[in-house]
Formats: sequence, C-alpha cells, structure tokens
Amino acid sequence: MSEYEKAGVDYQVLDRVKRAAVERAAATAGLLGAVGAKEFAGSRGSTAYVLEVGGLTLATVTEGLGTKSVIAEQYLELTGESRFADLAVDAVASIVNDVVSVGAKPLVVTAYFATGDAAWYNDERKSLELLSGWQRACEASGAVWGGGESPALPGLLTGAGIELGGNALAVVPPGRRPVFGDDVRPGDRIVVLTSSGLHTNGASLARHVAAGLPDGLLSPLPSGRTLGAALLDPSVLYPAFVRALLDSPVEPHFLNPITGHGLLKMLRPATEVSYVLDVLPDVPEVLGYLADRSDMEPAEAYATLNMGFGYVAVVAADDADRTVEIARTAGYDAFVAGEVVAGEKSVSIPSLGIVYGGDALRIS
Repeated sequence: MSEYEKAGVDYQVLDRVKRAAVERAAATAGLLGAVGAKEFAGSRGSTAYVLEVGGLTLATVTEGLGTKSVIAEQYLELTGESRFADLAVDAVASIVNDVVSVGAKPLVVTAYFATGDAAWYNDERKSLELLSGWQRACEASGAVWGGGESPALPGLLTGAGIELGGNALAVVPPGRRPVFGDDVRPGDRIVVLTSSGLHTNGASLARHVAAGLPDGLLSPLPSGRTLGAALLDPSVLYPAFVRALLDSPVEPHFLNPITGHGLLKMLRPATEVSYVLDVLPDVPEVLGYLADRSDMEPAEAYATLNMGFGYVAVVAADDADRTVEIARTAGYDAFVAGEVVAGEKSVSIPSLGIVYGGDALRIS
C-alpha cells in the first residue's frame, strides 16, 4: 500500500469510478442540442467541462477542498488561532485553479458549505473569517461570488466539521481555443509556477502523519514553525497568471495545477510525448517533512504531493521566457523547468531517477 492509501485515500478505486462517471456523463452530451449548444469532447476528463452556446465558449467545474478543514478545526482547538480565512482561500483555489486551466477566465464562483450541525456557525470568528477569505479569494481571481448553499446534515457529517466546495463558471476569451493539451509537441518548454506548501491535496496524509507524532500538529519543523501552522498556509491562486497569459500573444499548449496525483497530472493530455523536468523547485519545508515522516521514496512523494510544483504551463520554446516574465510580473515565482521530447508518453525527473509511464494516470 502507498502511504496515501494507508491514510484512507485509494486513487485506484477513486479513478475507476471517475472513468465510469466520465463515460456515463459523455452519453448525455446530445441533450445540449435542444438549446443550440454543443460540448468540446476534449474537455471530458480535463480540469473543466467546456461547451459552446450563444456565441460564447464557457467552462464550468465543481470542486471540493476535502479534509483540510479538519486540520483547521484541530489547530484552532489546540492553539486558539483560527485559520478559516486561509481555508476559504484553499477552497476557492481548488475550484478556480481548475477552471482556468482550460484557458478560461473565471466569471462566477458559488460556494457549498456543509456542516453536521448549524451550531458550527455560532462561532462568529471562524464563520466571518470563512466568509472574508472566500470573498478575498474571489476578488483575487477576478470572479464574482454568485451565492451558494449551506446545508446542515446531522447524521451525515460530524457536528465539529465543515465541508467546503463550490462551482465556477468561466469564459474562454473570443479568438482563443480551449486548452486541453492537444497541441503539445516535442520542443515545447515546461514552465513551472511554485507552490506555497500543501495546497489542496494531501490533507488526509498529513493528518495520518500528525496522528503518529507525540506532539501532533504542534510538532516543530526544522524552521521552528509548527506542523499545523505550515499545513494551513493558503494555496496559491493562479487565475491572475492565466488571465495575463491569455491577454498576451502566447498560445499555451497545456495548463494544469499540480494537485492530487502530483506530477502524474502532466500525463493528462493524450499526446504521446515525454515531459522531462531538469530543474526542480525547492521543496516546501512542510512537504519535505511529510515525505520524510512517511518514509516515502521520491517517486511516491512526487506522485502524491506537489513537492513545490504549484502549476505548469507548456508553451512553445519561443514563448517560454515570455511566459516566465508574465508570471513574475503577475507576482509568481516561475522558471523554465524542462522540455517536451519525442518518445513514449511519460514524465521524468532524471536527477532523481524518476520515470512515470503513460499508464500511471488513467482518469478518463
């Protein structure tokens, strides 16, 4: 079993259901014709669903944050420090970082806050911080907060927790085509925007690690920060980068946040090429700590956590430096990390002896 499976997350099971869902969902595509719309079939299994209607190309996605809210609850109980504004940023990031990755600009974000007991909202501090963080993340993403749903689900969720998720609607700019990775070709360059830490996946693994430590979430990292504080650093929101990229002459060939499955997410496009990563980002302290404490080999770590890879953009070689400049001007740490070469579909990190074959990711 992988360390993530020991923590209760089995991607083999989850991905099998995802593939079945994609197949059944695709069978409903003909219904769009009744309203004069049509889908982009290439978006099936991509980061967002894309359709054309009324002269507009729209993208939509529904996402959820997962169990990171449990860490925030436990950290509040241990320290008295509320990190729910940061948690809201995480939840919005899980949504908007996906929807922009088909080459779209976010228009609307809706929220889904589910609790086991409406009494969760009696704590005004964390309730108002949650709302403030959600608003701030929407504004940073250039998207209006369009509303949402906040059900209380006793018997389904525990009274101490909250589940965060939501939906985004985005528009592909006129004159642009959606980005699904079909245009990736040998000679392209891989531009990487760095992460801030855990981001939006791996929380179950982090909780599993913390549970095995004498001081749990209060365990000190080498820097002196506690594990819990570092785990709750908010995710980076990447819409400002994608917006700037789409406003430039650059034609992105592939865009993707590095979340669940780690670097395996680069295998999403169907194109038979090899992605070679020669330059790696610094591994955030908290992710190095989790990997060490889990006794993960590098190949498992980079296929589970983001390990510093926050976002990837594959562009033509002539556009690589410009893409880095666009990212840095928008406030991101970015660099050219590698190249696309001819060969069987794979992702490799030569310096670590890691090669992920094309069959390592099957989600559609």
